[in-house]
Amino acid sequence: MIAELQCKETWLHRTNPSGKLLLSVALFFLVLFTHNLNVLVNATWMLFVLLIAASGHPGRRIALLGLPFALMFLSSAMSMILFGRGDTLWFRWGLVAVSEESFYRGIHIGLKTVDTGIVGMLFALTTRPVSLFYSLMQQLKLPPRYAYSFMAALRLLPMVAAEYRTLEMALKVRGVRPRRGIAGFSDRLRRYSVPLLAQSIRRAQRIAVAMEAKRFSAARQRTYYYTVSWSANDLLLVAALSLIWLVSMYIGNQFPFFDVTDVRYVS
Repeated sequence: MIAELQCKETWLHRTNPSGKLLLSVALFFLVLFTHNLNVLVNATWMLFVLLIAASGHPGRRIALLGLPFALMFLSSAMSMILFGRGDTLWFRWGLVAVSEESFYRGIHIGLKTVDTGIVGMLFALTTRPVSLFYSLMQQLKLPPRYAYSFMAALRLLPMVAAEYRTLEMALKVRGVRPRRGIAGFSDRLRRYSVPLLAQSIRRAQRIAVAMEAKRFSAARQRTYYYTVSWSANDLLLVAALSLIWLVSMYIGNQFPFFDVTDVRYVS
């Protein structure tokens, strides 16, 4: 959930966060237990089209955020391709053995990584943290003391960052220069961690007392500043993801890119 990025609001932003979270988890397990490489290929490009079209973020930003997943695709795929098992050997050089089975399994694992990343980006780029926690309280009955505690922690992170910068500038003004190497890391850890930890403990104590005074632990019936409900956008999201998966299965089975239908290795 990247709250500070400016983007165009789409129908995906107006879906219920709890429903979107459950659908993302369900899609993750579908990807996890799919062993047909052709289905994953089609699901990957369809999910990517949905991400580009419905996230509301520019393509350059999506490409930048997706770069780590591209690197994970290469690393996970190459590890399986170069060192996996297989009967139809293509190339061998020392410990490196590339076979037809290991190649397909490597691409399969890499696509699973990419699909998981796309699903996570769909959720993160179109979900506001405050809306998510309010939805978890209202739809999934998360206890308010946990939800509001998480929201308070999110609000505290910028304060901790500002205190870190203030402390860093204060040390520079006083002429404190850290040493190099491991000794310098130890100096920074001692100079920064203790003041920041002390401030965080005091701030957390004040927040805990305030939440207790507002009866966050005892109240059973609560009113909410924001009301999150279901809408037609949730049905549209269910229909879109279901259509993507069904079409991926149909095209993957009827018009396969590869001859293999199950990449699991049977010795």
